[in-house]
Amino acid sequence: MSYEELHQGRRYPIALAETESRPARLWPQLTDLLSPILSRYGLVIAFLLLWQVSTKLGWVNASVFPPLDQIAEALWTGISSGALVDDIAISLQRSGIAFAAAVAIGIPLGLFMGQIRAIDQALDPLLQFFRQTSALALYPVFILLLGLGEASKVFVIFWATLFPILLSTTGGVKEVDKKLIEMARTYGAGPLVVFRRVVLPAAVPAIFVGLRLSATTALLLLIAAEMIGANKGIGFQVMNAQYNFQIPLMFAAILLLALLGLAANASLVFLQRKLCRWSEPQT
Repeated sequence: MSYEELHQGRRYPIALAETESRPARLWPQLTDLLSPILSRYGLVIAFLLLWQVSTKLGWVNASVFPPLDQIAEALWTGISSGALVDDIAISLQRSGIAFAAAVAIGIPLGLFMGQIRAIDQALDPLLQFFRQTSALALYPVFILLLGLGEASKVFVIFWATLFPILLSTTGGVKEVDKKLIEMARTYGAGPLVVFRRVVLPAAVPAIFVGLRLSATTALLLLIAAEMIGANKGIGFQVMNAQYNFQIPLMFAAILLLALLGLAANASLVFLQRKLCRWSEPQT
């Protein structure tokens, strides 16, 4: 028997053995890929599957809790027809303006209050009093002062989102390690350099905590604001669908709000990781 025949005779069993061992090698790779997903989102997937199965099998009232496929169909129909797109744009405009105003006022004021003790002592009692007053309780007052238009809706969202940003910023500045500040001053750094190089970077993680809380609060107050005196917006769609007993559309609007909240939170987490590489925020 020639060398070539011997070589070919050996090659095929080896190739067959490699083919038979591929599933054995692929299974650990697949397990490594799915394990993080299941450990993080396993309960969510199980909940959604239970919802779908229980409504299809009649375990729960499908007219009250419609199947997920009907909710997804209502969501797709609303977006593809453009009906929900206008509501999304209006809701994002309202919450975006209020959130931007809260950031523009809350972060600078919080930095001043954290740095300058006199300002903190003067403003903290008043701010604590206003913070304990519910924004929804003040909403009728805002309507009396500003009317039922956009101003009252934006202002009630701004009122609720201001305090998480303000308090988180103030607390972040106060919790900066004093030894770091003393060390910077020892090396000849002036007040502005200390603030820019030490205080502000150390307070950024706490500021982002306030931003994430405020983003969630903005969406929560958005629903309440759009349920009163509004004819557009996602909150209006939730109430309108409930009045007309369009339950799949109602759940579709609620799901849309949840997705917007997740997107806002993910965006802030991504920005925090870019700005604070030494800090790993909890998602």
